[in-house]
Amino acid sequence: MITRSINQGEPPLARLLIIDDDVKLGRLLREYLEPLGYAVSIVHNGKDGLQEAIEGNYSAVILDVMLPGLNGFEVLREIRQRSSVPVLMLTALGAEPDRVAGLEVGADDYVPKTYSTREFLARLRAVLRRSKLTAQHVEEPTEAARAVGDLWIDPSTRTASIAGRPLSLTPIQYNILLALARSPGRVKTREQLLLEVADRSFEVFDRSIDVHVSSLRKKLGDDPKDPRYIETVRSIGYRLRDPLSKTP
Repeated sequence: MITRSINQGEPPLARLLIIDDDVKLGRLLREYLEPLGYAVSIVHNGKDGLQEAIEGNYSAVILDVMLPGLNGFEVLREIRQRSSVPVLMLTALGAEPDRVAGLEVGADDYVPKTYSTREFLARLRAVLRRSKLTAQHVEEPTEAARAVGDLWIDPSTRTASIAGRPLSLTPIQYNILLALARSPGRVKTREQLLLEVADRSFEVFDRSIDVHVSSLRKKLGDDPKDPRYIETVRSIGYRLRDPLSKTP
């Protein structure tokens, strides 16, 4: 069953889909978000939630992990095969391995259910803002394509390839790669990358950038112990190497 909010007057700031089997929490989130100008739909199981996320033209999806039918990771995996809609995972499974798992599957951000409403809203707004900026960049390309060795990155189409082989990247993975490619050979700290691609402040124990870089490396075919592309600078951050350069 899908429950939808009724909006009157001005159009909503964004259309949000909540997929969570906790009926009370869904209602509380709706009561919190609607006065702020958001239109909210709620689905209480994974199967229907997946269909609604794919077909419903939402601005963002707020997704629980422990769902009847398909669990949240399965739903997210299917969403990522068919859609780039931003997904904010919201779950009682707040331990680091669970956050890492969600980010690796393709979540844009991950908030445990112990969140404060202020933190939740800030992260939701950041995800929506980042998605809007991405769409604007696609519609109004201004940045030239970049080549770093055999790596090609084209901001006008938000595509990337290695030696002509297309790379399938999530929005954040692409943004990280582009951020590093803008300054090849120069180190970018984790804080700089978070601010640039995730649009939120750095937290001491936040490993989200590390997780996204790890997933990006896999798609680049990069070995972190002997990297051709993304090099880790211990205790600082990352830099993009030119694999065809003779300079170490």
